[in-house]
Amino acid sequence: MERISEMLAQKQLEAYNKQDLEEFLSVYSDDVVIMEFPGNKIMTNGIDEMRSRYGQLFKNHPNNHAELLARMVHGNRVVDHELVTGRENSAPKKAVAIYEIEGEKIAKVWFL
Repeated sequence: MERISEMLAQKQLEAYNKQDLEEFLSVYSDDVVIMEFPGNKIMTNGIDEMRSRYGQLFKNHPNNHAELLARMVHGNRVVDHELVTGRENSAPKKAVAIYEIEGEKIAKVWFL
């Protein structure tokens, strides 16, 4: 399971950095939920909302890039620590994402 979990996290990171929306979305379940941590406040619900959100992000920030600083894999969860750069009018910022895999798709994501 850990190998599949890490592969999915890596595939979405690479597609994110290429701004390949369809490849990026291909690793997520149709009912994926993106939440804030802690508290589980839902930021994005479902693949259609994700397509809209990330399609706009890629369009508005063509130089957007996430550099992987560290990764931990534990069963069906992957924790990535990233440095996000290339967003206009925004300084580089660190981000932490937790991906939860169900089956062979990312089903839940938390951002700290």
